[in-house]
Amino acid sequence: MSIRESGGNHFIEICLDEQGFVWFMLHSGSRGVGNAIGSHFIEVAKQDMRTHFANLPDQDLAYLKEGTQHYDDYVEAVGWAQKFARMNREVMMQNLIAAVRTVISKPFETHVEAVNCHHNYVQKEQHFGKDVLVTRKGAVSARAGELGIIPGSMGAKSYIVRGKGNPESFNSCSHGAGRTMSRTEAKRRYSIEDQVKATEGVECRKDEGVIDEIPMAYKDIDAVMQAQSDLVEVVHTLKQIVCVKG
Repeated sequence: MSIRESGGNHFIEICLDEQGFVWFMLHSGSRGVGNAIGSHFIEVAKQDMRTHFANLPDQDLAYLKEGTQHYDDYVEAVGWAQKFARMNREVMMQNLIAAVRTVISKPFETHVEAVNCHHNYVQKEQHFGKDVLVTRKGAVSARAGELGIIPGSMGAKSYIVRGKGNPESFNSCSHGAGRTMSRTEAKRRYSIEDQVKATEGVECRKDEGVIDEIPMAYKDIDAVMQAQSDLVEVVHTLKQIVCVKG
């Protein structure tokens, strides 16, 4: 099994859908636990390769062989981290709702419709008659009828979608717009004034620390959605009014 784990862009948003209903959206995961697990097993895999394959062309090709103890340990650890990430989001959402109730005195109902989905993860599945491991990097599961979240940039729209179960994509769709440039390039190219203009109408940070998250650093979410119309159908279109990066 190949191993890769990276950091992420975490945020909380308050959005309005096409009917004016309020949505709370948060993007988070294992909060560093998955990264630690990945880093540990990358080193384990490299050591295994040095022990068993002296002529591996590049150490970044290191892998864990199925059927070994290290492979089984990694699969167990990844499963634990993904369960932790899901539960972590549930706790964070509960805390977010509790915080909002402290500033909004009018009673409101929550969890009328809730979606909790993984991205950047691996899962055992069956495709084309074979048992396989599917790694969804920058992607989410889009099985037939399954709800998912596809967020745009902090100045664009986001989408709640329902999967179409397209076998050619291994029942997957993109997780978001995706960057068009690196964070370094975005900071070089754009100014605070650009950030203020691009996020007009959204209550959010508008300072040097978030210029790398400027909407122009991301792909056009509408074009992304059009390109995967054979993978998902749009259930709700969300427009953020508050965005907290962290």
